Amino acid sequence: MATNSELISRGESLFLQHSLHYGHGTTTALDEAAYIVLTVTGNITATDDSVYEQSVDDEQQKVILNYFERRITEKIPAAYLLGEAWFAGLPFFVNEDVLVPRSPFAELIMDQFSPWLEYGRVNYILDLCTGSGCIGIACATRFPDADVVLADISPSALRVAQINIEKHDVSSRVTVVESDLFVGLKARKFDLIVSNPPYVGHEELNTLPDEFYKEPQLGLDGGKSGLDLVHKILASAADYLNDDGVLYVEVGNTDIALQKCYPHVPFLWQEFEYGGHGIFMLTKSQLLEYKEQFLVNLIN
Repeated sequence: MATNSELISRGESLFLQHSLHYGHGTTTALDEAAYIVLTVTGNITATDDSVYEQSVDDEQQKVILNYFERRITEKIPAAYLLGEAWFAGLPFFVNEDVLVPRSPFAELIMDQFSPWLEYGRVNYILDLCTGSGCIGIACATRFPDADVVLADISPSALRVAQINIEKHDVSSRVTVVESDLFVGLKARKFDLIVSNPPYVGHEELNTLPDEFYKEPQLGLDGGKSGLDLVHKILASAADYLNDDGVLYVEVGNTDIALQKCYPHVPFLWQEFEYGGHGIFMLTKSQLLEYKEQFLVNLIN
């Protein structure tokens, strides 16, 4: 029987021989192979290096080799093969109805959005365009007294989010709402709104590696410029925030385009110790101050 280490090496070698893209939770062929092997063998959270020399039984080895083959021939991200992705130190169920979690939001959540949020005053959180629910559920674990709403336009994505709510035993505080942005939220108000909306422009969308086309395009396509939904969020978010509330939105590579649209808006772009970019923060007062500009861009 092969060991974990031998199978990881085999996977790395196979992946390096083919044109694969990494960026759905891993960044190298070695990491991707290890992710598959250690998940299948139940050792993904192991901290003892001796795990690498453990033997893998024939049945698990068969599963692993099948995943290697499918990763190469079908270009399916490993998280979909495994049905699991990690975010902010937590495992989440994923399938092809949701994007694979990979947002730098994880670092902000782990830091409890310090220093812009006062821990004891965060009672209501909205995760807009929630997908798998990973951002909102991770927020719920870091703010254990807060109620969290996971909103998405996709019923199939919300079914995945509901599975993850139950997986993390937070159903008493976390609920799903089918909503086209804010439309289905009525008069609710929140202390924190977080959103990772579709923000990929059509030009970029047409050049993405094959792996991205395994993901739901609804979760990626942000319109011609990539900013269609972002403009809408900026124009409406203040109406759904409490007085001291804040908005965090991820826009990725469209950050420069967004700043050009609103040259006078003081977006507070977040800095990340562990990599990532393209997340801004605005307070409710700032959203109100520049609301006319947001509305003008929305109309145009």
